Amino acid sequence: MASIKLYGVAASRSFRNIWMLKELGLAFDHDPIAFNDPALKAPPYTDVNPNGRIPFIVVDGMPLFESLAINLYLAEKFGSSVAGANVEERGQISQWTLWGATSVETDLGNWAYHTMFLPEAERKPEVAKQSLENIKKPLAILDGELAKREYLVGNRFTVADLNVAAVCYRALGLDMPDKPHFKAWLAKCWARPAALEARRARGDKV
Repeated sequence: MASIKLYGVAASRSFRNIWMLKELGLAFDHDPIAFNDPALKAPPYTDVNPNGRIPFIVVDGMPLFESLAINLYLAEKFGSSVAGANVEERGQISQWTLWGATSVETDLGNWAYHTMFLPEAERKPEVAKQSLENIKKPLAILDGELAKREYLVGNRFTVADLNVAAVCYRALGLDMPDKPHFKAWLAKCWARPAALEARRARGDKV
């Protein structure tokens, strides 16, 4: 049995890794340290992740940080249908994972912060509006791809779907009648038992 310890409160990007660990049926220890805990900036935490940020993980003595990279590693290490079956699928999985991080995550996060999470006095409607405008094209691209197939890679649920759905978590709160394929795919991904466990771990009532 592998020795796995995940660091980071579930109400953070750590929930992406909780989803993957649950998806793979892996037992793990969890240190729910908060992102703003000063202890993160000093040993022993910086011995594991010198960036002083969450999430990070230690698997059989090997430390790794960056939530999406952690998921790619877990999929490969623990050999599952969610991993790429060949080098072509692994390339496509990396492609979609990086696409989600670079094309969607920042703007979707800014939209959520300036509509839901920041105190009302600190919200900037113009930032929310522009961020929402910015994500229309990438989400339209994703909708078009999902019109052709059920999942992103290999016609089955893989870590590509998990990572992109995790990045798109805040889109669950968007009304998207013009993106039916994306909307149906996102709901299907987040309805998976492991995904629901991850959401409950972060405090969502699902």
